[in-house]
Amino acid sequence: MSTHPSPQPAVRRIDRILAFASLGVVILSIGCFLSVMIATWAGVTDFSGGAWPVVFLVQLIGPIVAFLLLLTLLITSFARRGRASREG
Repeated sequence: MSTHPSPQPAVRRIDRILAFASLGVVILSIGCFLSVMIATWAGVTDFSGGAWPVVFLVQLIGPIVAFLLLLTLLITSFARRGRASREG
């Protein structure tokens, strides 16, 4: 057991991209959810035309995509740290 802490590996560009993409998808999904709630409250009854189908799709698929991006980030981060600890 080493008494010296191992240095943290540098954060790669792909890690930042995955983190910000996950955050962006979550924020977009929440925005779509709020827009549907506000439109329902305002009395919009025709959600079949315009951008509404896309808004519903983003609202449904967005959290799943964000979770998969976050899971990918965690797996790559754990693999990178494991590789760094074996090398060090």
